[in-house]
Amino acid sequence: MTAAAWSAWPAPAKLNLFLHITGRRADGYHELQTVFRLLDWGDTVHLRPRADGRIVRHGDDLAAVPEASDLSLRAAENLKKSFNVSEGADIRVEKRVPAGGGFGGGSSDAATVLMALDVLWGLQAGTGALAAIGAGLGADVPVFVHGHNAWAEGVGERLVPVELPPAWYLIADPGVHVATATLFQTPELTRDAPPATIVDFASGAPLGNVFEPVLRRLEPAIEATFQALSRAGTPRLTGTGSGCFVEFAAREPAEDALARLPQGLRARVVAGVSRSPLLDALAARSPQGRRQVAQGTGF
Repeated sequence: MTAAAWSAWPAPAKLNLFLHITGRRADGYHELQTVFRLLDWGDTVHLRPRADGRIVRHGDDLAAVPEASDLSLRAAENLKKSFNVSEGADIRVEKRVPAGGGFGGGSSDAATVLMALDVLWGLQAGTGALAAIGAGLGADVPVFVHGHNAWAEGVGERLVPVELPPAWYLIADPGVHVATATLFQTPELTRDAPPATIVDFASGAPLGNVFEPVLRRLEPAIEATFQALSRAGTPRLTGTGSGCFVEFAAREPAEDALARLPQGLRARVVAGVSRSPLLDALAARSPQGRRQVAQGTGF
């Protein structure tokens, strides 16, 4: 039998255009509000079905991510278990999105594994079922499964699609990582922000990221990155990571600002998108992929 061929699938990064904590639930989780913006930049997930039922990850630096923490591996295993799949898969992630930056790289990789294996294994599970499996892996996974920009509440699982204008982003990675659990335990973290509305966001109200002052105090590299980006515009923090960004209405001023940044700062210009490139890849792959995209991307 001829071995199955590898296929390549996009896993786009995201930005949190703001992030609030509005309270704490009885189960200990925090109530959040945010807007997810998908980007035209991200990782590439390579997949190959296996007949022996094993899920095997490949790559040059697997030791950097323990198997128990590898969301792509867990996504494949959970999908296989949920639908009693006899096949397996080889997984190799071509990483571009830095870990700990708040750009959603690991969550997006997991979502791509779920969506692509659904097609490669011929499951026709449906977007809702795949998003539910994704929610068990991480709060950011469902938005990548649905593949559209979204207003999010709860722990990130309650999603409403939003239309966002074209925008370009100068993003920077300070190269540091503070554990999310540590951030949530910080005494000065604001945990009772007044709830915002989609109208507030659309009107341009300065909603901000509740983790920004905490991270700027804890990590000098983040503060230095904010200072460098402030020459180009108003810098913001994405998610609970160290990644920073400035928004522009056009590409040219973003590129000009990038050229003026200090040497050595890891930065790039990326575009916001209204639809995940993964959806286009799925639709191009097969009639099943087109059905999958058509049936469930409206949340």
